[in-house]
Amino acid sequence: MPPLDACSHRPPCPGCTRFGDPAPAPDAIAALTRLCEEHGLDAPTIHATSGAGHRHRARLAVRGRARSPKIGLFQADSHRIVDTPSCAVHHPAINEAAAHLKQAIRATGTAPYADGPHHGALRYAQFAVERGTARVQVVLVGNGETPDVLGALPEAFADGMGDRLQGLFFNAQPDRTNVILGPTTVLLYGEEAVRERLGGVDVFFPPAAFGQNHLPLFERAVERIHALVPRGATVFEAYCGVGAIGLGLLARGPVRFNERSPAGLEGLAHGLEARPSSERARAERFEGAAGERLDGLEGADLVIVDPPRKGLDPPLRAALAAQPPRRLVYLACGLPALLAELPTLMAGGRMRLSGVEIFDFFPFTGHVETLVWLDRDGEQSGSPPGAAPASDERERTT
Repeated sequence: MPPLDACSHRPPCPGCTRFGDPAPAPDAIAALTRLCEEHGLDAPTIHATSGAGHRHRARLAVRGRARSPKIGLFQADSHRIVDTPSCAVHHPAINEAAAHLKQAIRATGTAPYADGPHHGALRYAQFAVERGTARVQVVLVGNGETPDVLGALPEAFADGMGDRLQGLFFNAQPDRTNVILGPTTVLLYGEEAVRERLGGVDVFFPPAAFGQNHLPLFERAVERIHALVPRGATVFEAYCGVGAIGLGLLARGPVRFNERSPAGLEGLAHGLEARPSSERARAERFEGAAGERLDGLEGADLVIVDPPRKGLDPPLRAALAAQPPRRLVYLACGLPALLAELPTLMAGGRMRLSGVEIFDFFPFTGHVETLVWLDRDGEQSGSPPGAAPASDERERTT
């Protein structure tokens, strides 16, 4: 793996716009520091790592020719691919799996996709590393409706990977589109889902379910959120995905899980099945869009939200502002949306900002993940037991 002050793929690889910079995104830190100052809080704690090998998930394009395939990212605003065989931010198992895939493409003569003529068999590959075993879940995105469009490639790739393959899937994407995954995913070999240990419980990620790419820091974020939840509180978790945050809270009290994605709900079902019956009895599922399942808020002491970058569904945002819970815990991947929504959530002084923490889930980019919690006035205040001290210094997490 190359040192983090040099990368053989840059330029023209667009993946790490701030490659080698040891600090998280400075503009984001400045904005969140100002937010803390405005609300009389100490500077936010920053959770970060070195960035080397942090990506446990990657979606990469496959282009080139059968004799010389390329696997990597597109250059900015183009379909010209940058081959990235030695990516320094990928977990090494991803680079190894991509090398095996290239070898299988060459051995079977499988044609990579060509965007202009809409020809070729293999369009993309998605990789996810299971930390406990270092095995890799792989999705081959084919330019067709069924796995036979890939011919002998899946078998050759599985043979080459051997026991390093956790699961191999075919995804059908026959349309002329920039959308990477199509709606149909089929298991070809191995296991149905990656299993991760998060918050003290097993969490399951089917291939089409959302998962964070920086698992060590995400695990730390889950721990911090759990520290914000009092024992016995009734929790409503919106945008719960596979339950990576909420499943570990069932040992403490009731949890209402809200999710709309079929793949997320599939992973949640696996996670609930793995819990003891006493914990399953405390779980309720509220399927559908978060803005359409406001019934989950009724009687909830604490609400956890982890929305997409665009922020909260407007009906949910309005309901939280009108009838705030005792505590709202917000894990935000979209900082502009969070900063725009906080004034609405705190309008009328019914909720106040109690804490801000920064997680550098995206080293060498302009993005950070932000954890904030707001308390209903007169109910709770300050940091929870076990909270990390506020600091401008980076907390190193390995």
